[in-house]
Amino acid sequence: MGRTFAYCRVSTAEQTTDNQVGEIGAAGFAVDEKRIVTETISGSQAAMKRPQFSRLVDRLEAGDVLLVTKLDRLGRNAMDVRSTVERLTQLGVRVHCLALGGVDLTSPAGKMTMGVIAAVAEFERDLLVERTQSGLKRARDQGKRLGRPSVLTLAQQQEIRSKRSEGASLGALAKEYGVTRPAIQRVSRRT
Repeated sequence: MGRTFAYCRVSTAEQTTDNQVGEIGAAGFAVDEKRIVTETISGSQAAMKRPQFSRLVDRLEAGDVLLVTKLDRLGRNAMDVRSTVERLTQLGVRVHCLALGGVDLTSPAGKMTMGVIAAVAEFERDLLVERTQSGLKRARDQGKRLGRPSVLTLAQQQEIRSKRSEGASLGALAKEYGVTRPAIQRVSRRT
């Protein structure tokens, strides 16, 4: 008979995993306290690179069950979630996600669910890129200058170009105007 573990993650120290632990208990799972692994780390960090999750994976054995309240506890990126679930499947560990009705993500139905989630995530990413590109094009067409504003005024930029044409060094100008050498190079290249 396999053991049941729970992985509860929050992103910041101001948050607690209490709600996640409570949800697992409310769903009818009695997880031994020493098998509840909590971690405070950003979801953008790959699951297998998180210290507590990595230690948890080392403890898991074939037949064990890993509970998470939501898929985003395993990762923000659908590809990371998928590779994590595949790795756990190879170890013989079943992964249950409460937000998906407690479905075992390693079962045929769970694999189908993961496939749909990955397809939807890819579609969302594509839409986001398309919307971003469209917005940038519209802003450029309206004559808006994109990027962060220059710390140098137009008059300073003209002075820099003039001084560069007279032979002033990048380092000297950077020091004089309190900016980086690359900033001086960018100004010098503009006409």
